[in-house]
Amino acid sequence: MVPWNSFPLQVIYQLLGWLAFLSWATAGYPQIILNFRRKSVVGLSLDYEILNFTKHWSYLIYNASLFFSPVIQKQYFEKYGYDQMIPVAANDVAFSTHAVILNLIILSQIAMFERGNQKFSKYAIAIVAAVWFSAAVCFFIALPSQSWLWLISIFNSIQVVMTVIKYFPQAFMNFLRKSTDGFSVGGVLLDFSGGVFNYSQMVVQSIDQGTLVNFYGNTGKVLISLVTIVYDSILMCQHYMLYGDKKGHTLKNCEEIKEPLNCASPIDQHIKGVVKSSHQPPAEV
Repeated sequence: MVPWNSFPLQVIYQLLGWLAFLSWATAGYPQIILNFRRKSVVGLSLDYEILNFTKHWSYLIYNASLFFSPVIQKQYFEKYGYDQMIPVAANDVAFSTHAVILNLIILSQIAMFERGNQKFSKYAIAIVAAVWFSAAVCFFIALPSQSWLWLISIFNSIQVVMTVIKYFPQAFMNFLRKSTDGFSVGGVLLDFSGGVFNYSQMVVQSIDQGTLVNFYGNTGKVLISLVTIVYDSILMCQHYMLYGDKKGHTLKNCEEIKEPLNCASPIDQHIKGVVKSSHQPPAEV
């Protein structure tokens, strides 16, 4: 592995990396705690969680493979040069592993706790199925030529795509409900901090090496930081500027939007009352 030119920059790089890890690693806990206290996941987009699960698994496969596999590292050096650093640090692997575990906990909460009329959409399920089917096809394409670097770059691309689209269901749900009630803004703040620290880590490495190879050699890490910062800014704007104080009528509005056919009109209610009274036994004299 290529040595660092500056020891202070090396220390800053490691510090930023672990700050990013701590921020992203703890970002899932506020939502878990909120779900547990409320015994409900109403207000948390289920599509967001299933897309996030696919994202973290893809990121873990990429990070662990490039960090631990000498074969893949050799292919990386052959492509980008032996004077370059591997663009995956130990904190990246630790974060990915921890994120998968936290996501499994939240998915178990979705299965156990009250979720109202919320369910996984067919679009999210179709996206996840298509992603993993494509990954399986790519595996068999890479197998004959042992193109493992190309294969894990596919997983890196998957996690970037998932990062781009995973926030949309939650932001759109907040817009429909005109509220962020049930969605932890604490996790958003930590997620935003992690994106800033992660991008800063790449900048420090680039300054030390005097090259931008680490940016286009690990576009996934760069894009995940930038996309996270942008989307978290939108979610923070929704919470602090648009919908933060609107909680009282949130769930009712959400159900009216999502299930308009189930909202009984006054005529329907009158008919139900007549039918119900016709089935009651006559009063005793």
